[in-house]
Amino acid sequence: MSHQGRCTAVLLAITLLITLNSLSSVSARPTIHTVGDDSGWTFNVERWTGGKRFQAGDILAFNYDPSFHNVANVGVHGYTSCTASSNSGTSTSGNDRMILLRGWNYFICSIPGHCQEGMRIAVYAS
Repeated sequence: MSHQGRCTAVLLAITLLITLNSLSSVSARPTIHTVGDDSGWTFNVERWTGGKRFQAGDILAFNYDPSFHNVANVGVHGYTSCTASSNSGTSTSGNDRMILLRGWNYFICSIPGHCQEGMRIAVYAS
């Protein structure tokens, strides 16, 4: 094999490795899901997850007016009873990001009455 042939083969191998590396890093990026889509984190959002697929590491973006709502990361009991304990992670920025863990993830608005009005979601991340 000539010197030029070896250089071409090496360049092709390097190009292939770079291409494969960039493809794998693209697929490893988390998807950002805006809760409630254009309506945001608001009442009657609990069915928003229907038909959507979530992966561990994906990000939920909660957009809302912080003078009226919040987001509490709760367990299944907090979700079903619409209560956040003192150790629930509660966010109040109005522009919150939550990373999904593998399995079930539960979020409610802990302002009295809001969860009961459908401001809660249960998300399964595979």
